[in-house]
Amino acid sequence: MPSKEVYYACLQAGYAVDKNIYEKTDALESEDDLELLFDLLKKFRDVNGNHPIITANCIVANPDFDKISGSSFREYHYELVTETFKKYPAHANGFNLWKQGLNERIFYPQFHGREHLNVGMFMEALHQNDSDIKFAIKHRMPGIMRLGSSKRGNYYVEATMFKTESAKKEILSIILDGLRIFKDMFGYFSESIIPPNYTWSMHFNKSVADLGVKYFQGYRKIREPGINGNEIRFHTRQLGEFNQFGQLYLIRNGSFEPSLNYGKDTVNRCMQDIAAAFRLNKPAIISTHRINFSGWIEPENRNKTLVELEELLRKILNKWPGVEFMTSDKLGELIRDEKRKSFLHL
Repeated sequence: MPSKEVYYACLQAGYAVDKNIYEKTDALESEDDLELLFDLLKKFRDVNGNHPIITANCIVANPDFDKISGSSFREYHYELVTETFKKYPAHANGFNLWKQGLNERIFYPQFHGREHLNVGMFMEALHQNDSDIKFAIKHRMPGIMRLGSSKRGNYYVEATMFKTESAKKEILSIILDGLRIFKDMFGYFSESIIPPNYTWSMHFNKSVADLGVKYFQGYRKIREPGINGNEIRFHTRQLGEFNQFGQLYLIRNGSFEPSLNYGKDTVNRCMQDIAAAFRLNKPAIISTHRINFSGWIEPENRNKTLVELEELLRKILNKWPGVEFMTSDKLGELIRDEKRKSFLHL
């Protein structure tokens, strides 16, 4: 959601954005959002002196609405997220803050996608003169809900969903382009990725491995689209499992999602998740989304989360003083090394 003004324009036009928490609250993180989060993380250190660090799964580009409109909606164009930050009123220093967080070892960018947008679906709707998408472009929104419906939300964000072989090839091309952009933007290859909406084709694995991807983040089930009417398949993965290309799966087993679970005790729920993981001698891999820390539309949403995050970190360090904070790729490296040692001892 670009702004409160657009939010109210959506409501006035009949879009049920007040019924979907992402449409209502989520937005590009502002400078305040990042600075407040970073200040909180720097209050804490683990047994090794490291701050809590967020593996920040980043989108590196967004639709260039001006160029798309300038082509009479016939051609798709994107802009880098560095340019998107400059177009928002309280965000111009956003990318520099990403790099600051990286340097301070509290915010570690990894690849999530080029856009969080299904480009093919988006352009097909434009070619069909879809009124919902025309409204979205007018208000600089990457996709939109259907008019008068709140059931499905904005399905255009399903960036890796496809139904045909040609769409599948185009999505892989976009992913590889995004990985190269990530390398140019940050100066290093993204060793871990998480597919948008946990949707992925196993045929993409080798291609992303060739660009340095060693680890997949996510939940136990990965959704693989079907082609030409075939049913969607679900693949179940285990923490520490390798695929045929030597890529390791890192399975989320904890949740800290205050915005998505409003009114619930998300701190103690997360503590229970961590305790369960530790009882099984597993690392705690905690899922949290940007929406929890987004205050551009609704500052109270962010402020409430920061209070809960501070409480959570204090409880973690009090209960487990020997805890170690690390990024997804470092965890993957640790698991890989331990498995190698075990193999050598057989």
